[in-house]
Amino acid sequence: MRLKTKLVLAITGLVFLISGILSLVYVIQLLHTAVQQSYDTNRMVANQVQFAVRNALETGLSNRQVDPNNPAQLRNLAAEAVRNNAALQAVVESVNRYSLTVYDINIGDSQSITLLSTNPDNEDKPLPVRPNYQQLRDANPIQLLRQVYGAPRVFDVVVPLDRNGEPFITVHVGVRTTLLRAFYAPWLTRAVTIMGFVLGASLVIAFLLSNLALRPMEQISLQLDLLAAPNELPATEAKTPRQDTATTVSRKIERFGQRMRNVEEVFSALKENLDQILGNLQDGILLFTGDGRAVLVSESARRFLTIEGDSILGLHAREIFDRSTVLGAVLCDAFDAGLTLIQEEVQTETGRRIQASLDFIFDDNTSQGLGALVTLHDLESAEAIESELELSRRMAAIGRLTSGVGHEVKNPINAIVVHIELLKSKLTGAGAPAIRHLNIIESEIHRLDRVVQLLVDFSRPVELQLREQDLRSVIGQVLALSTAELSTHNVNLVSEMPSRPLLVNIDSDLIKQAALNVIQNGAQAMPNGGALRVTLHEERKFALLRISDQGPGIPDDIREKIFDLYFTTKTGGSGIGLAMTYRILQLHYGSIEVQSNPERGTEFLLRIPLAATEWGRRHLLPTSVQNQKGTSE
Repeated sequence: MRLKTKLVLAITGLVFLISGILSLVYVIQLLHTAVQQSYDTNRMVANQVQFAVRNALETGLSNRQVDPNNPAQLRNLAAEAVRNNAALQAVVESVNRYSLTVYDINIGDSQSITLLSTNPDNEDKPLPVRPNYQQLRDANPIQLLRQVYGAPRVFDVVVPLDRNGEPFITVHVGVRTTLLRAFYAPWLTRAVTIMGFVLGASLVIAFLLSNLALRPMEQISLQLDLLAAPNELPATEAKTPRQDTATTVSRKIERFGQRMRNVEEVFSALKENLDQILGNLQDGILLFTGDGRAVLVSESARRFLTIEGDSILGLHAREIFDRSTVLGAVLCDAFDAGLTLIQEEVQTETGRRIQASLDFIFDDNTSQGLGALVTLHDLESAEAIESELELSRRMAAIGRLTSGVGHEVKNPINAIVVHIELLKSKLTGAGAPAIRHLNIIESEIHRLDRVVQLLVDFSRPVELQLREQDLRSVIGQVLALSTAELSTHNVNLVSEMPSRPLLVNIDSDLIKQAALNVIQNGAQAMPNGGALRVTLHEERKFALLRISDQGPGIPDDIREKIFDLYFTTKTGGSGIGLAMTYRILQLHYGSIEVQSNPERGTEFLLRIPLAATEWGRRHLLPTSVQNQKGTSE
């Protein structure tokens, strides 16, 4: 069934229901009115008959002697007066003949014996037992309908004529329900006619309203056709010339909603990829609309501008760039003047060198401004990366060299050791000085062998045993291993760990070795004792391990050499520990930095990437959310 048909039927049914209820109320009200009007008319008829009876009694009894103690005489005289009065007979006959609702008229005495009746057979007989017309007036609508349209009945309108305060004669005007029904029929016919007219009008109005109500849906259908691609219309819809408008619109909206969901999924995937790309960029990127409001801000840009949270989105460029800073003033002036900046080098108040670029985007056809793109590049970070690359190349070259040297030196050393043992066996009986020199040579050869073995171990490819685990547990084991030894040198180990896990994908033995090398170096830098602080926390996509001592610091002239192989300033040091630590961090795609101050000591920063599952779980959190940290000592 089409929607238009449903609307027509629904509106028609509603109108029919309302009109039916109103018509029923109207019919019942008409019926009550007819009953009341019939009562008023017949009551007036009864009063006329009563008046005629009084006149007949006065005329018939005026010259008669009546014994008050003889009721029978009085009754006979009254009957004779009533029956012989021509005026009364005329009134009764005329009312019975011309009244539409009067069935009969009976005049009875105080003993309910009929004195006069329109039906002569009723005279001198008991009055007919009938319900009072008052019951019909007081009946409820259902009872009234049953009485009027049920089996024929006669109701009496009774008017008494009193003598000495007591009923003497009563006038009974009988009203038959069939006559009342006939009296009421014209009104009912008129009500049914009105109801039929209302029903017909409701059909016409329902048809017009359905067309009027569905007209916007047809407009919506046309708009959806314009939004939909031509090849997206299904073949079944093209074949069917006439369909239900609501069904057609519903199907089109469903297809359009599916398209929107598909576009939303693609957009969400693109946005997630874009967020990951921007999160991995070291350069800061800010994209502005034509009116200068930020719509895209990378994480690095927030660090350049020292802005926290997502409140930066939607702000104007003048609200983002602080004119009180050198970088903010340069960018604000360029924005206000509409000038393009091409790799403009800016030195901030802290001495940080930043390369800023500002490009305005225009529409090729209309030359209208569409927006602006700001890029911020940290020159010092780029130089640091280049320095790390150079160090990595040098370490790789040293590794290749030591691998070849170790292989070439190892064999001669083994031959020398063998011949020394043979020489010692031949000089068994010789003097002590020769044996002593041989022992010295043998000791030095063994020391040289250990150095060569270290070279071989350093240059040998490492097979990582990677496993996802909590870095807090790994560092905790290192601290438990070092605490007892450091306490013997008056070094107080202070640790600070985060409250939630930091999952990393690492070779725990190598990370332990790297952390232990740095901790031992820090302890050796404090020969008189002090505090060695180890702090672990999360920094974006990395777990950051800070190890700081209270030693004299590292001079600036040798700070860049501490990760070189065999470089050491300690007596008896091998110069391999920090180089091995650097290599372990590289194998884990991490990094190590050093910051030193003669007054505060030295701090090493070891960065280890968080596991993919850990970063995927956290990377959507706002930057303002800070990790809670627990302190253990």
